[in-house]
Amino acid sequence: MTDDIEVSRHNAVRFPGISPRAYEHPVDRGALAALRAVPGFAQVVKAVAGFYSERGDRLMALASAIRVGTKQYPEIDRLRHECAETLDLETVPNVFIQRDAQANAMAIGMDEPFIVLTTGLVELMNPDSLRFAIGHEMGHVLSGHTVYRTILVRLIQMQLSMSWTPVSALGLRAVIAALHEWFRKAELSCDRAGLLCGQDPTAALRAQILVAGGIDPAKIDIPSFLQQASEYESVEDIRDSFLKLRNVETLSHPFAVVRAAQLQKWAASEEYRAILAGDYLRRDEDTPASNWTDDLKAAAKSYRDSWSESNDPLVKAFSDVGEAVSGAAGKVWNKFGGGGNGNGGSDSGSDSGSGSGSAK
Repeated sequence: MTDDIEVSRHNAVRFPGISPRAYEHPVDRGALAALRAVPGFAQVVKAVAGFYSERGDRLMALASAIRVGTKQYPEIDRLRHECAETLDLETVPNVFIQRDAQANAMAIGMDEPFIVLTTGLVELMNPDSLRFAIGHEMGHVLSGHTVYRTILVRLIQMQLSMSWTPVSALGLRAVIAALHEWFRKAELSCDRAGLLCGQDPTAALRAQILVAGGIDPAKIDIPSFLQQASEYESVEDIRDSFLKLRNVETLSHPFAVVRAAQLQKWAASEEYRAILAGDYLRRDEDTPASNWTDDLKAAAKSYRDSWSESNDPLVKAFSDVGEAVSGAAGKVWNKFGGGGNGNGGSDSGSDSGSGSGSAK
């Protein structure tokens, strides 16, 4: 499947027709599938989309920030086109540079998404790391994340204005919490998109070190930096486990050190190497509407794998409970739903056996 691989202007592999599902983290897809099942979510999305005007955001960007082009930030404009070409985006999103000392980037909009980079980010990163950051935002655009991201921003604004109505605020809080949980997972997907754009794990790691607080990446010891993520994941006191849950409850992004370790793990994976070799899912082969259950299964497997690798006592407890429930359900099914009743017993036994196996 390598015949149609091309080389971009920075000598990186391009991915014609790549489907976002080729790089999306399984828990991102599973969380989005679960998000859509949250009671009232569809109605909230419809309501917000109905009164939201994307034109206002674009006009604000035009009036208050600098639009990247051949005559304004031409070096960033080159990176913008490179990333769009690498991911084979049909339309190259506009990029705006906004005055803000905080290093940040975001992609917003529903019909015509655009990207905003802060001056803090641009001043902090070299071209290779900036390519990773822009590629990350391009990943949001290709995956269609900008629709839900925009809705999240609007709902947070709405929540502030409706805080005096407890019932309404409570409903919004549930939807916002679900959106935050999904978006943290979506960030992991788009880190992968950023890596595909730059194809330089070192540059991606440098960018994430800078976001985490590094002033000069050359002065940061990489093994020690990644060891922090290992220590965070392997706490042995259940009180720390609950503190970790509380800390991430309202965050829209994963912690910088943890996500850096996650991306480096993917950069060393066979999946990443296969995509670089041209073995990836194309958009014309993809049928997202029929993959809802596959997404949930892939997310469940990803969670099970991470639980089995974790030393976190709370994670272990959840994992043990899940295994116990799964095993008990399998035994009940085998006893009452399986074979042994005479007529048709062998067929039922076969079905229950496969069902019990998939549960584990």
